[in-house]
Amino acid sequence: MSAGLYLKKFLTFFVEPLGLIVTLLAVGLYMLHVKKMRFAKILFSLGLFLLLLFSYPPFANFLVQNLENRYQKFDYKQQIKYIHVLGNGHNTDPSQPLSSQISSAGTKRVLEGVLIHKKMLDSKLIFTGYEGDTNTTNAVMNAKLAHALGVAYKDMIINGKPADTKEEALFTKTLVADKPFVLVTSATHMPRAMMLFRSLGMHPIAAPTNYYKSEFRGYLQVPKPVYFYISSVAVHEYIGILWAKIKSFGL
Repeated sequence: MSAGLYLKKFLTFFVEPLGLIVTLLAVGLYMLHVKKMRFAKILFSLGLFLLLLFSYPPFANFLVQNLENRYQKFDYKQQIKYIHVLGNGHNTDPSQPLSSQISSAGTKRVLEGVLIHKKMLDSKLIFTGYEGDTNTTNAVMNAKLAHALGVAYKDMIINGKPADTKEEALFTKTLVADKPFVLVTSATHMPRAMMLFRSLGMHPIAAPTNYYKSEFRGYLQVPKPVYFYISSVAVHEYIGILWAKIKSFGL
């Protein structure tokens, strides 16, 4: 991973829910230490409020729905040659089966890609993604899962070099140019991915998967850790979309 990518991830941490709350509590603790009680109370209260807010099911659902509702599920009747499955996380723990070594989001992306591939004659699956902190690339891991699900390696294009979505897009552009292709990624990530691919003059057809949204069950619900995670996923995407728009204006 490049130094720039490390820096981007480091800075992003402080504006996402966990980093923001940790920062508020840390500064609040410092204010408590230097006897500035009023500021300490404000920061602790704000940190607690944000923790409860991001863990509150209706709020988390609101955040992800605004992302996940932008694109409908894929119409399997279409006939497209290339299907690009974007990478996600993985580990290489030999004590785990392949289905557990790949992240939940990654597994669903591969599964959706395979389902689409089986509906399309002579189609090719494109897998991209670098190794992260392991010794095997995400592209290879996803290809292994696709092969286990019945896809021949001759029907796959595997590139383990791209470290982010932009690098994945640039690689696929060398294959498809301006022709339509299917883009498979998580529903929360789809708006940002579509924006990026289109900015390069490409014509992706969205095939979202790995949804987090749920049906509304009323406002009388207790905060839960899983919804804090869902809120974090959504906020990460909103920050990514905002950053992409800022860069598009040359700011």
